[in-house]
Amino acid sequence: MRQDLSGKVALVTGASSGIGRAMARAVGEAGAKVVLVGRSAERLKAAEEGIGTESLVLAADLTQPAEVDRVAREAVARFGAIDVLLPNAGLYIPGDVAEGDPNAWDELLAVNVNSVFRLVRAVLPQMIERRSGDIVITSSISGHQAIQWEPVYSASKHAIQSFVHGLRRQVSASNIRVGAVAPGIVLNELWGYKDAATIEAKVAAREGLRSEDVADAVLFMLTRPANVTIRDLVILPQNQDI
Repeated sequence: MRQDLSGKVALVTGASSGIGRAMARAVGEAGAKVVLVGRSAERLKAAEEGIGTESLVLAADLTQPAEVDRVAREAVARFGAIDVLLPNAGLYIPGDVAEGDPNAWDELLAVNVNSVFRLVRAVLPQMIERRSGDIVITSSISGHQAIQWEPVYSASKHAIQSFVHGLRRQVSASNIRVGAVAPGIVLNELWGYKDAATIEAKVAAREGLRSEDVADAVLFMLTRPANVTIRDLVILPQNQDI
């Protein structure tokens, strides 16, 4: 039987734009209560306007461990539990290692890897206690193959893939499903795409994904029958040569 998200509580990081905003709206349209997490309270409020269900905005800097813990604590205080965790916030840094900024790499790893690990740790005990929960982490095609123009970003997503595969096996006996969605190029702010006409032209040429395409894939993962776990869902533009 298809899983129903009505009345469940979903926490989405990176919810002020791009894939995160699309995810928040998708699970909201499916009936879930939504916790939107991001750096900018103003942008989160704008994203919240399209939710349509009970929601909570939590502005936080996920490079700070205390902020990650606070997000989980305040979400549970408001709604009592978190049923669906969507750690989506991420930074993107391309370029040659020889010319890179190690301090920028540290920030990327703090968001893309450390905040994910820490947020899952904060939420998992109550999922285990209730023997129920879904965790879908935003990975990347870069987590499935090292891409030479973005080696640090690729490394962060390889870490996510290893985490997902190990965590899934640890918690499967508690009826918790764990998976990763791994998109190719997505036509949003992270990739420098803001102009609607440019985005539509790229979509028409089958050279990029909309954020909503990725959100639809995640919604598919979350609504499969309870006996079905989609561990990895790779979603690419039809014409991305990778």
